[in-house]
Order: sequence, then structure tokens, then C-alpha cells
Amino acid sequence: MMRIFGGKKGPSGFSASSTAEEVTQGIDGTGLTAIVTGSSSGIGEETSRVLALRGVHVVMAVRNLDSGRKAKEAILKEIPTAKIDVMQLDLSSLESVRKFASEYVSLGRPLNILINNAGIMASPFTLSQDKIELQFATNYLGKLQLLTGKDS
Repeated sequence: MMRIFGGKKGPSGFSASSTAEEVTQGIDGTGLTAIVTGSSSGIGEETSRVLALRGVHVVMAVRNLDSGRKAKEAILKEIPTAKIDVMQLDLSSLESVRKFASEYVSLGRPLNILINNAGIMASPFTLSQDKIELQFATNYLGKLQLLTGKDS
């Protein structure tokens, strides 16, 4: 199989093997606030870690608070000065999205960056508590509601 990118650097100077730390090197995110959905593991956790490393105040929006707190502690172990909050958000639930948005607004913080990382894929057919197919509710409707503040 032919490698599509072949490890060759593009016009940006980065390649498919570049890390988030390399891509953000030299960026000062001090004074910025970011919400990262699905940030208790994987790409979302790494995104949160690197944003925190660059000085961004990160709000880890997670379905499972215990997992989110563990991820936060792992980041703080490496970056003790990181500003990180963990808030509950289940994108498959329109009520959870409403509650998250209301709680976030009540904090009085700006929102400079929204990274809609959370998602599910190829799960068995299941309905959300709102009686919407779970993958559609999570990957589309919940994100749309979070972004616009309107029920879909």
C-alpha cells in the first residue's frame, strides 16, 4: 500500500508524524479559555494537555467525571501550573448540553476555543434518553446545540 503522506513535510513544515507539541511550539495561550469535549482520554486528553502546556485555561467537558478527574490529575502531574476544570457533558443528552452551557455561562469566563472532539462510532443501534439514535445525537445534534445554544 502506498503511503499517502510518505512522511514528507508540507508547506507548514509539519508532516503526518508531527506532534501537537511541535505544532504548537512558540504559541502562548495565556489568557485564552478552551472547552475540549471528550477529553478524558485519547486525542481529547492529549489536546487538553498540550493546550494547558501552552498556557490555555482548559475546560475538560467529559461524560464521566471520575475519568475526567483522573485525566486532569495526570496533566497536573506533568504541568503543575496548568489551569484545568472538569465539567460534566454528555453530548447524547440535550438536557446535559443545556445544563453544561448554563453552568459554563454562569462562570463568567470567555470562550476562545471550542474543540468538539467527543464522538462515538459504529455503536449498536441505541436510542438516547431523548429517543434519538445515539450516534446521531452525540456526533451531530449535541454538538450543534452546544455550538448554537439552540435545541435542534
